[in-house]
Amino acid sequence: MEFTIDQVALLINGKVEGEGNIKVNRLDKIQEGKPGGISFFSNEKYENYVYETDCSAIIVSENFTPNKAIKPTLIRVKNAYVGFTQLLEAYSQITKMQLTGTTQPCYMDESSTIGEGFYRGAFSSIGKNSKIGNNVKIHSQVYIGDNVTIGDNCIFHPGVKICNDSQIGNNCEFHPGVVIGSDGFGFAPMEDGTFKAIPQIGNVIIEDNVSVGANSTIDRATMGSTIIKKGAKIDNMVQIAHNVIIGENTVIAAQAGISGSTEIGKNCMIGGKAGIVGHLKIADYTNIGANTGISKSIEKSGQTILGYMGFDFKSFLKSYAVFKNLPQLQDKLKELEKKL
Repeated sequence: MEFTIDQVALLINGKVEGEGNIKVNRLDKIQEGKPGGISFFSNEKYENYVYETDCSAIIVSENFTPNKAIKPTLIRVKNAYVGFTQLLEAYSQITKMQLTGTTQPCYMDESSTIGEGFYRGAFSSIGKNSKIGNNVKIHSQVYIGDNVTIGDNCIFHPGVKICNDSQIGNNCEFHPGVVIGSDGFGFAPMEDGTFKAIPQIGNVIIEDNVSVGANSTIDRATMGSTIIKKGAKIDNMVQIAHNVIIGENTVIAAQAGISGSTEIGKNCMIGGKAGIVGHLKIADYTNIGANTGISKSIEKSGQTILGYMGFDFKSFLKSYAVFKNLPQLQDKLKELEKKL
């Protein structure tokens, strides 16, 4: 794909300085820039590359003043990093959404429907009574079960599994190996010491603009719904159990686990390998650090929680300062014991 520099500038609301009709077809690192590429400059450490690079265009902030002549055309925007991010997003969407049509062999039950601009990859399967919107891209070996509803502009990367009765909004993306709507971990202890599976008859509801990373799992509810609210971003290998609710614009890093019936507020940040036990409520704007264990509800919004088990951020730092000095404190204690 080729675009003129003028077209790129229009896309990111930038102002061109230099030849705007030059065509670019690639995104380059500024230190590796070649003709036909476009890059950006926002970190002062890389300023020397602005004068050395061979790329055709550079996105710079509007307040950048060069110290010497520059060969590439400049695209001035309010913030160069944000401008380049916008360009990356546009490029990613174009490349992801350009596939259309059907690659055989694949299957869709005659009772299901799919909108315009779709792509269905080889060995993908769509079950009974499912309704899929426009511009949905279903890659190879994706399984979509019965009675599933999917909105517009969603992307299902290879190997995704969407189980029966799931509801998915618009503009969602599911990376390879994601499983949505598998049974929740529900077992009743029996008198003989065995466990009997509790039927999981609920579903999963995923709202608009949600991203789920590779090999993450979101379990169906025992009854009712497991809900991922709009704008949530879930990293790779995250486990979300039955009847959990994830609030709007909450982000969850890799290998975190959230147990059943816990409700996470909006705009929370959950670090990697964090663990949250079941039936809790986590207030809005809570930050939970990596490897933190949460065993009770967090009622006050805006806190940062660290430690295992997790407790208040300031208390943790004070306690950790003491912990680091334990060997010295022990030596002093021994000296005092000798004097006594």
